[in-house]
Amino acid sequence: MEEVDPSSEKTQSTHKSLVNDGKVIFRYDTFGDEDFWSGLLHIDKAIAGANNGGFGPGVSPATALAVGLKVDAEALPPEVVAGIKSGTIDLNDPATTLELIKLDAVVGVKGVLDDGGNLLSVGITCASCHSTVDNSFAPGIGKRLDGWPNRDLNVGAIISLTDNAQPIADMLHVDETTLRTVLGLWGPGKFAAVLFMDGKAMRPDGKVAANLLPAAFGLRGIELTTYTGWGDITYWNSFVANLEMHGKGNFTDFRLNDPVKYPIAFENQFYNVMHTPDLVSSKLPALRAYQHSLDAPKPPAGSFDRRMAGRGKALFLTKAKCATCHTPPLLADNVLHTAEEIGIDDFEAMRSPTGKYRTTPLGGLFTRTKGGFYHDGRFAVLSDVVNHYDDHLALKLTPSEKKDLEEYLKSL
Repeated sequence: MEEVDPSSEKTQSTHKSLVNDGKVIFRYDTFGDEDFWSGLLHIDKAIAGANNGGFGPGVSPATALAVGLKVDAEALPPEVVAGIKSGTIDLNDPATTLELIKLDAVVGVKGVLDDGGNLLSVGITCASCHSTVDNSFAPGIGKRLDGWPNRDLNVGAIISLTDNAQPIADMLHVDETTLRTVLGLWGPGKFAAVLFMDGKAMRPDGKVAANLLPAAFGLRGIELTTYTGWGDITYWNSFVANLEMHGKGNFTDFRLNDPVKYPIAFENQFYNVMHTPDLVSSKLPALRAYQHSLDAPKPPAGSFDRRMAGRGKALFLTKAKCATCHTPPLLADNVLHTAEEIGIDDFEAMRSPTGKYRTTPLGGLFTRTKGGFYHDGRFAVLSDVVNHYDDHLALKLTPSEKKDLEEYLKSL
């Protein structure tokens, strides 16, 4: 077989084309999930409101921004930009939201239109959770930042817009009131992916069992892309597209064929999902290529003290033992760790097939400060993380060393 030269012009052109395809998929492909979000949950009608052929008050741009949805300023025609600036376009009118959806301007929300431009349904894309904007136009409106976790997005509140929550409640074997209560507990930037596999809505400590939305950048070279190492990026993209977004593809993982550990997945046969046509599988290589093209962003100038960060880097590599797991240049080790090793409970780990936690890569850490740190945000600020490991590993860091280490973490 002829060897492929990765540096050849043809190979590079093919890769660039794959990345570009993946960008479109990441931003705009719903994998056919409209049947769930609109056909079952009627989210399109909730957005439209009673005055626009739907139900309820509708979702205005102001309301959409309040629940963390973002608007791509680069998708707005000049006349719309002018109208928003002048106030002639009403951001408190759900009809304006429908127009923004038609323009593909609502990040992660894709509309299906008829020949006359009327909105028939909406679906969601990867970008809904894993993109935000730079707020360059206004809060929540700006240029896309793909791969950044949307820690403002209140997924639970958005799902709660439905007038037909009973099917989800039935799947989880709870009443609708309980379901809506749990969705309300998630809060901004969190989602409970495994809830729809094992039905566990709460942690043993009484807090909601929802995890922070992770970054989708800086994953090139990372073998396990979830907090607990469910699988590689292609596996998890397929898992999410099929089981969380409710797209129409093929997905097989017989680890979910376990009535004790994953009763919801077992009952609904999520371990072997098949659709014809398969709208997911053929898109996974391009999606991976695009995600692998997204480097971790650098923190803004002036957001950390360079001299302190320099001293903190030395500590990171030596006394603080951070690099033992967060090994440069990936700032991760591609190794699974027990809860005991990292000094926390094993609740989330034991929901995974691995029973362990993976090392989260630290690149672009500044984009993940909102909502706290670790999978569930249990550590509110970086100093809490540093103090945790200082105690757990008996590092005996001085107060000034802790500050230096924090500044280095801010610089990543």
